[in-house]
Amino acid sequence: MPDQTPVPPAPPNPPAAPAVPAGPTINIGEEYGTAKKNLPPAKIVLLTIGAVVVVVLFASFLKRAKPQASGTIVNVAAVEVPDQNTTMVALTFALHNTSDKILYVHSLQSSIKAPSGDATADAVSAVDFDRYFQAFPALKNGVQPALTPETKIQPGESVDRTIIVAFPITLDAFNHRHSVSVIVWPYDQNLPVMMTR
Repeated sequence: MPDQTPVPPAPPNPPAAPAVPAGPTINIGEEYGTAKKNLPPAKIVLLTIGAVVVVVLFASFLKRAKPQASGTIVNVAAVEVPDQNTTMVALTFALHNTSDKILYVHSLQSSIKAPSGDATADAVSAVDFDRYFQAFPALKNGVQPALTPETKIQPGESVDRTIIVAFPITLDAFNHRHSVSVIVWPYDQNLPVMMTR
């Protein structure tokens, strides 16, 4: 054993070249900023838009503004004011509060569609009714108590009332009218109550 020669140690391995880190590669041929890569399929987008439109239309139908009451004109009495080309009209109507809230009357008007043109007039004050009835007894035909601003009509309540208006047309033009309407404007509503005859 003494004849054994020692084996020299192996030379150290030379340092390896730094390895290139492995990672994703970018394919320059594809564009990632296009709608094809960023949006879901067109079919899903169209179905979603269609569903949203249906929901919005249904909700707007349920929440649409509706008049708070309904009614009908029961009687129309008209007389011409001499030498003024004006016609005084007493409009008697039945009004029914169809909502679940009290109807507070803000203002009252009437409109007419006639061959000579359309016109709108505010209701005269209820305080003057007796004076008009003395001057024009024909106006008193079929009248009910006056409907005045600030009147409260309870939910489900029906009332028969009258307003008097003065239209700047002759009695003959009034008698050849297409229609006459009573317009009741409530305080807290966007839509008036309109009754036409």
